[in-house]
Amino acid sequence: MAYDERLARFRQAHLNPFNKAPEQQEHPDGGTPAPARRPDPSPGDPEGALDLGLAEDHFSRPVGLILASDVQQLCQAIEECKRAILALPEHSERQKDAVVRLIHLRLKLQELKDPGEDEPNIRVVLEHRFYKEKSKSVKQTCDKCSTIIWGLIQTWYTCTGCYYRCHSKCLPLVSKPCVRAKVSHQAEYQLSICPESGLDSQDYRCAECRAPVSLRGVPSEARQCDYTGLYYCSSCHWNDLAVVPARAIHNWDFEPRKVSRCSMRYLALMVSRPVLKLREINPLLFNYVEELVEIRKLRQDILLMKPYFITCKEAMEARLLLQLQDRQHFVENDEMYSLQDLIDIEAGRLSCSLTEIHTLFAKHIKLDCERCQAKGFVCELCKEGDVLFPFDSHTSVCTDCSAVFHRYGTHTGDGRFPPGPPMWHRGGTGHTHTHGRHGVRWGDPTLSRPRRDCYYDNSTTCPKCARLSLRKQSLFQDSGTEAEP
Repeated sequence: MAYDERLARFRQAHLNPFNKAPEQQEHPDGGTPAPARRPDPSPGDPEGALDLGLAEDHFSRPVGLILASDVQQLCQAIEECKRAILALPEHSERQKDAVVRLIHLRLKLQELKDPGEDEPNIRVVLEHRFYKEKSKSVKQTCDKCSTIIWGLIQTWYTCTGCYYRCHSKCLPLVSKPCVRAKVSHQAEYQLSICPESGLDSQDYRCAECRAPVSLRGVPSEARQCDYTGLYYCSSCHWNDLAVVPARAIHNWDFEPRKVSRCSMRYLALMVSRPVLKLREINPLLFNYVEELVEIRKLRQDILLMKPYFITCKEAMEARLLLQLQDRQHFVENDEMYSLQDLIDIEAGRLSCSLTEIHTLFAKHIKLDCERCQAKGFVCELCKEGDVLFPFDSHTSVCTDCSAVFHRYGTHTGDGRFPPGPPMWHRGGTGHTHTHGRHGVRWGDPTLSRPRRDCYYDNSTTCPKCARLSLRKQSLFQDSGTEAEP
């Protein structure tokens, strides 16, 4: 402010040359000459209409001149400018100029309170990594003081980890560590539904800032977070709504509940993380939610398709697995779910999108790619029928040797046919036709019975495993006989 003070003293010590009249007259008594008064221009005078602003007193002290060097003097100048605006005629040019000067005074006051140009672009506070925002037109709300951030005149920062926003002046007052650190070190949910313990356990204080709270609203209203069960003040709890994971898992309830700001940021960071193992948390959920069973079957099929794509050059060039880049855990296991997965299942979006991807993958393996077609299987029991793939709906897979079988049985021997699609053996010239969505070939009684029952489940002995075990035994016996003298 030394420059402003020197400029003010210079302005007070020197006269404005533009205020001098072009001609001066001397008094008859020989006194000092007095400047001649210029007559007022008439409305029709062109010289009066052509005003270049040379007659304006640019160096005189206007109303509300910024000569103050501290906040107190600026506040006095602002009050003086306000009084001048009220005293001037309404809608006049002088009043408009005074309003502009008032705006500049307030901007100057804000710069003194919140200096932004000399501050660093990066600030680290309690594991928060704050970056100075460049936007000047976005209106945000400070997470610390709960007031509006005016980007045009205020400097504000945003944490790149948890998106915590605050004024530059509020940075030293931040007392809550970054939620991103908690997500990185301990990524798990609170799976108890609203575990309330009471205000007395919190000493009637906010769980975050420790401000006094009460249910009566004196001195501050106590607001409960449905996720943590704790009570917060109105500055730390803005009645934000979010889906609570415990209610979704135990009750299949996705109605948004009121949560605190800290819980809101934590849930937003955790919503896409696959940390929910439903089979362990609530295995009965699959008995009541049919969509979960469908999604689990589709995920199991995709895991069976994954080896085909990894060894297929065309699939790698087409990057088919990137269809699931937003849900990478779907190509890693079939047990882990994220909260976003459950939300999409409830809304019906996940089933549609995953069915389309499943159809695209199956089309590549069974129709488009000859290499993938060549990796199909023949039923180890009946040795007949079309080429089988592990992800077909009418097949079963041995968990030990990965052999593929028909899942459904054939003729039962008592004149009845099982509901599944059997693979028939043609033993005559009888007429056959296709029936059902699985392409089941039903024949007339002149057709011979199937050679063998190709039904396979977990209780059936796998013939391939039996052959492999016999081969191992024979190899051991041969090596033992060669070792004998």
